Amino acid sequence: MKAINPIRMGGVDVLPLVEGGKGVAVSNGLTAGAWAAAGGVGTFSAVNADSYDAEGRTIRQVYHGTTRRERHEELVAYGIAGGIAQAREAREVGGPNARIHANILWEMGGAERVARGILEGAKGLVNGITCGAGMPYKLAEIARDFGVHYYPIVSSARAFAALWKRSYGKVSEWLGGVVYEDPWLAGGHNGLSNSEDPKRPEAPYERVRKLREQMRAFGLDETPIIMAGGVWWLEEWEDWIGNPELGPIAFQFGTRPLLTKESPISEAWKRRLCELKPGDVLLQPFSPTGFYSSAVKNEFLAELEARSERQVAYSSEAVGEHTAPFGIGPRKRLVWLAPADRERAQAWTDAGFTEAMRTPDNTLIFVTPEKSREIVADQVACMGCLSQCRFSNWAQHSPTLDNGKKADPRSFCIQKTLQDIAHDGSLEDNLMFAGHNAYRFGADPFYSNGFVPTVKQLVERIMTGR
Repeated sequence: MKAINPIRMGGVDVLPLVEGGKGVAVSNGLTAGAWAAAGGVGTFSAVNADSYDAEGRTIRQVYHGTTRRERHEELVAYGIAGGIAQAREAREVGGPNARIHANILWEMGGAERVARGILEGAKGLVNGITCGAGMPYKLAEIARDFGVHYYPIVSSARAFAALWKRSYGKVSEWLGGVVYEDPWLAGGHNGLSNSEDPKRPEAPYERVRKLREQMRAFGLDETPIIMAGGVWWLEEWEDWIGNPELGPIAFQFGTRPLLTKESPISEAWKRRLCELKPGDVLLQPFSPTGFYSSAVKNEFLAELEARSERQVAYSSEAVGEHTAPFGIGPRKRLVWLAPADRERAQAWTDAGFTEAMRTPDNTLIFVTPEKSREIVADQVACMGCLSQCRFSNWAQHSPTLDNGKKADPRSFCIQKTLQDIAHDGSLEDNLMFAGHNAYRFGADPFYSNGFVPTVKQLVERIMTGR
């Protein structure tokens, strides 16, 4: 394996190893501090991060407000308090010279307020802020105001060019690096554009080469690109290291730090990672953000897939091919379906999926009464955890706090499920994010006989190779 030398990032020399930020509450101060202490860049998630009471117990994020606006204010307060708590722990564990980054989703509800609140309350503790999931134009301004470097997450040269021309070119001195997050390899939310096919992955090299080409046009020859998604062993990326065509390259590890002693995920979750097989991580479209996301196949995703499959188009009156009447709801109010769809709808109803729920696309999905009650309850309990949510129809920047559309029952409450799985909830009944290389835990001899390394041992193993 080629020698892995330090790289200049954010004004200092660090190993080109970056911990990927994983929210909610999965990348925390302990993991970030340990990764940074080992010589890389540690990243804690500032997405609804945990905070603690006087006895050090996790404060569960329970909402008491009677309106969405009130609950949203509680969410922002939780986010700021949790981010400050994790920044303090990361600095305590990592030491005064550790490089600590905070990761935030721009499409998170109250993202700018949370970011500013954390950086204000944790002054001097955070060296950089990483941000993706959307087009975070204000990221540069926030970084400048607090004297930290910023690291936008993009999936194409085109996306970075748009950010640079609108905002980043005015605050270039604080740009520490650009994270290229591969849409087909990375875990969590993925930045697929409308022109890209989720079923036809493109090799990352050419996409990153184009990103570097675009960055050079802006005078960013020495600004690092951080490759995120699919990175396991560095020797598999030897043609990237020291490659003048790509320029300075660092590598982000998001999935591998899940299986460490410091990782806060449950022991059951860690065991499950070692049981995964190729193809067990699914790139799917159900997220309320509107983005594709990659997660482990389980009963949660299977139910969402089945929910969307039990779907037919309808009309409120007989028109075109919609000639077959069908009664829905307690009063059996008539809608009109295509004859073949009426037969399918009747079969689903006979099988117990008796509740027809309307979607924003003039379709009906058929679910059980229990699932219907759960969906409605989750929609009513919305706390605005996203800037816009198709599941609940919340829209943070709308005067009415809604997006003007029907709430979409084909999606789910992402805050609820990520909080639950991060705090020892069911692995089958929740969303379990992971990168598409997660199956390699079970095949990698490093983890044989149930071995779980410390973060320090993992970083050392990455540096020395197989």
